[in-house]
Amino acid sequence: MDYRDRSASGKVVRRAGGAVAVGGILALAWMGGTWVGEQKFGAGERVEQVADTEYLAEVLSEPEEDFGEFVLAGRDWDISNIDHPRIDHWIRHFTGPKRNDFRRFLERSGRYGPMIQAALAERDMPQDLIYLAMIESGMNPQAYSHAHAAGLWQFIAETGSRYGLTVNRVVDERYDPVRATESGLDYLTYLYDRFGSWYLAAAGYNTGENRVGRIMRQVTGSERGTDEDFYRIWDRLPRETRDYVPLMVAAARIAKDPARYGFDDVEFQPALAFDEVEAEPGTYLSAVASAIGVDLPELRTLNPHLRNARVPVNRSYAVRIPQGTAQLFAANREQLSTAQASQVDAEESTTRYRVRRGDNLGSIAQRHGTSVAAIRSANNLRGTRIIAGQTLVIPGASQQVASAPAARYQVRRGDNLTRIARAHGVTVNDIRAENRLRGDRIIAGQTLTIPSR
Repeated sequence: MDYRDRSASGKVVRRAGGAVAVGGILALAWMGGTWVGEQKFGAGERVEQVADTEYLAEVLSEPEEDFGEFVLAGRDWDISNIDHPRIDHWIRHFTGPKRNDFRRFLERSGRYGPMIQAALAERDMPQDLIYLAMIESGMNPQAYSHAHAAGLWQFIAETGSRYGLTVNRVVDERYDPVRATESGLDYLTYLYDRFGSWYLAAAGYNTGENRVGRIMRQVTGSERGTDEDFYRIWDRLPRETRDYVPLMVAAARIAKDPARYGFDDVEFQPALAFDEVEAEPGTYLSAVASAIGVDLPELRTLNPHLRNARVPVNRSYAVRIPQGTAQLFAANREQLSTAQASQVDAEESTTRYRVRRGDNLGSIAQRHGTSVAAIRSANNLRGTRIIAGQTLVIPGASQQVASAPAARYQVRRGDNLTRIARAHGVTVNDIRAENRLRGDRIIAGQTLTIPSR
């Protein structure tokens, strides 16, 4: 898979004056006490459609012998470019005190921007939506927020699961830039269909669609509206959401004319490119790396969703490897088996885990890519009771046995369904369904059935 050689029209293109999309600003925007949102703007203050913007420029789209890098969203606008004082504020912010951070966002955009643009073009969605991903994560697929949102598109576990992502301690596809992009665009499509406006869809993405829908009904009498309606409801939105669209537009204005803002010498990372091969259950990325002669960190970068650098033990799984190495992988399968056996032997002989307060066998098994039954067998445990300070042997793939049936968990003070689900590698909806819960309310002392994966 190579995302370097297609534009929105499917043509090979070269970089035009460094006009590229940028990455992840939202978390950065709130760092270091930079929020000045006490300043209020009326719903109609300096809100006007910018027509014939000075940023318009022809995007070069003719192939050349040496076509270089990929032009991303280009200088034309396909979402509204509505003026507002907060946009000017964020432009000053990212060309001033946070200039170095913004430069890093631009650099990373060269790697992940072409992939996002291709996905947008395939769905006939506005190319400028790429800037939403950028203000979310800084174009960093490993981004993780204080609200437990992860990846390029900053999904929390429940929303990620709702939109088709696997989320557990072995495979967390929120960190997969390709699959998370597909899910992010699914979510945005739903939001746009509901609100009829990309600005309102962006607000819903940030603060939740039900809140935006409720405010729109209160202010305008209808959930559906226009981009201008975002500023009509601006004062009623949470302060972070009020800045969400201005941040997106500010990032776009800088990225569409980087030289004007002093970013004309950015060195963009190479576009994401890889082959995919099917790996057997339990395969370690280190074994794959050995078979194709690359360093393990390179494979981990291509597979950030494999949280333990290992394929799930209960099924085969597609692993991404550097582009052009698929034939080498096929030719060296025997070497792969040898490397895998060595890795398993090493893990079985050396892996020990000291139990920490709050641990349980389910969470430990998920963390190490094994099963509760395998840990019980390796440590001669009759039940699931463990204590802090206890040392457990964590078995490798060859010692694993069939998955254990559904476990029982007694709710502790301070627990919630999200925390319990994450610890056991299942979803909140799985626990709700297993225990016939209508909502999220649980109480200390309550016993829950935790379904097996």
